[in-house]
Amino acid sequence: MQRISILLCLLLLLPAVPARTQAPAKTSSGKTYAADAEFPLADDHFNALYGRADGIYAWEHWHGSVRRWQKRFRSDLEKTLGLDRMRSEMKGFVPTARQIDSEDLGFATRERWEVWTEPDVLLPVVVLRPAGVTGPLPLMITPHGHSKNTELFAGVYWNENDRVLAEDGERNIALQAVREGFLAIAPTARAFGKTRTRQDLKADATSSCHDYMLHDLLIGRTPVGERVWDIMKLIDWALADLQADPDRIVVSGHSGGGTATLYAGAVDTRIAICIPSGAFSSYEASIGNIRHCECNYLPGMLNLGNMGDVAGLVAGRNLLIIQGKDDTIFPLEAAKAEFRKTEAIFKAAGQGACALAVGDGGHRYYKAPAWKFIHEHL
Repeated sequence: MQRISILLCLLLLLPAVPARTQAPAKTSSGKTYAADAEFPLADDHFNALYGRADGIYAWEHWHGSVRRWQKRFRSDLEKTLGLDRMRSEMKGFVPTARQIDSEDLGFATRERWEVWTEPDVLLPVVVLRPAGVTGPLPLMITPHGHSKNTELFAGVYWNENDRVLAEDGERNIALQAVREGFLAIAPTARAFGKTRTRQDLKADATSSCHDYMLHDLLIGRTPVGERVWDIMKLIDWALADLQADPDRIVVSGHSGGGTATLYAGAVDTRIAICIPSGAFSSYEASIGNIRHCECNYLPGMLNLGNMGDVAGLVAGRNLLIIQGKDDTIFPLEAAKAEFRKTEAIFKAAGQGACALAVGDGGHRYYKAPAWKFIHEHL
């Protein structure tokens, strides 16, 4: 007992040991961080990167004429899309085509064609011609979005779901166009339908966008750039062989087709009216923070500008952006903010009309504002 008492006394005489605390972490630069700070998420890192992007053609930072801005921006955008390389590789290339079949719809004929848009790329398209109309016709090209049925926009339905998408969702844009007296072309978007890879055709995958993106990056191309190229070659073909009117060219697509529409309108000044649907917001709010197909992404795009700036490349011509108020993958508030930039560019240009039409629903096409705009401005 005496020994225990002595030990207790000795322990009481020892200096108190402070509770162990974790020292603040230091980086190699000497900056101190709180030890209990949360591990940084990749999402926050991405958003920080977006905030540091150069945006060298952001209109709010530009001091100069619209024409000069467009010339420089368009040139760099074409490089980002890979179109400059495609032009260099295929200088002097002229698209040719072969007809597969023809169907009488009464009010129109519906023809299937295959068009060489590159020396080794054969693109299936549906051509709709209004019955009993001759002479140069207004042309409308209607690129589709992510769908196995690449002919949906031309009024070809595989099942009841297709019919609902096309009629209730108003996606049968080419069929609408021919009823309005247009020569309409509904192309297969590259990486879909017959243009999928051998492996994806065998697996019956919806698209080959993933493979296209990876292979395109190896050679300085992008999937959306190739789709814009196809639209441009279809315009060449329609003007040369289909009696299309060069002064009345409209491009309008939805979703992935809306994306192709926006960039086509930005780079091809022959397009008199550009109507992208379900494809407009800010890069940060849409494809930067919501999971999208790989085909939406362009290397270094934010270093050039944002979607409102891209839309401003249409200034001098006519632009209608269609958006659903409940579209969850292209947020409306960010779309409105970007559109204010576009309006400022059109105002500075002093020519052309631009408008934002907001549909009372989600991610779908809204035909009423589209046709009102076309009839007013074509």
